[in-house]
Amino acid sequence: MIMTEDELMETFLQESLLEKCQDTKKAQQLPPPPLEKPVPPGTSVFRLPEPDLLPDQQINFLELIEVRASVRQYSAKDITLKDLSYLLWCTQGVKMALPKGGTMRTVPSAGARHAFETYLLIQRVEGLKPGLYRFLALGHALMPIAVEDGALEELYVGFKADRMVRESAVTFIWAADFPRMTYMFGKRACRYIYLDAGHVCQNLYLAAHTLGIGTCAVGAFDDNNLNAALGFDGKNDFVVYCATTGKF
Repeated sequence: MIMTEDELMETFLQESLLEKCQDTKKAQQLPPPPLEKPVPPGTSVFRLPEPDLLPDQQINFLELIEVRASVRQYSAKDITLKDLSYLLWCTQGVKMALPKGGTMRTVPSAGARHAFETYLLIQRVEGLKPGLYRFLALGHALMPIAVEDGALEELYVGFKADRMVRESAVTFIWAADFPRMTYMFGKRACRYIYLDAGHVCQNLYLAAHTLGIGTCAVGAFDDNNLNAALGFDGKNDFVVYCATTGKF
């Protein structure tokens, strides 16, 4: 028996998510949601090296595709701030904002909605205190969220492969701002969110390899624990995909 698209969606995501996606706000001519979650007033942000100042990486593209592989063990070496800036630019760099909402970035996204916010579990980056940060793609900057001692412990337990996360230099967490995608696509946003995650993570694999940095995609996490640790409700905001990175 072939399932209808609605039946497939219902098995793919919680019914509570689908109920939010029946009519698009764009069709109702409502204003689009912000391109990025706001920065709380008074929060200090850390400017990253500008993308235009990052060194070119000379690569053989066919070789890069051939040698791409998941790396699950990392050395204790730090990665540089320029390395991190490069990886963030390659995975969510904003090339331009569009007049009717949306952005053009270094990865594709349905309707140029780019519904992901990038959270970073930083453990070994030169010049940065270990902790939880959010990447501010529009300004190419980092916003510290929790940098006190022990701040990452409650996040570790959200991962089933927590050893790999603990040993990584940086773990990328891509969380969906779901209304940003449902604004244009309604129920079909559920599909596009997960397609977009693949685009972002593949760029991380390829960009990281050019720097001698290993990457491993991570889908084995406890949704409830990880969402709760990040302060997400699991409906409007929720973790979709993660990846560990580090020198090898």
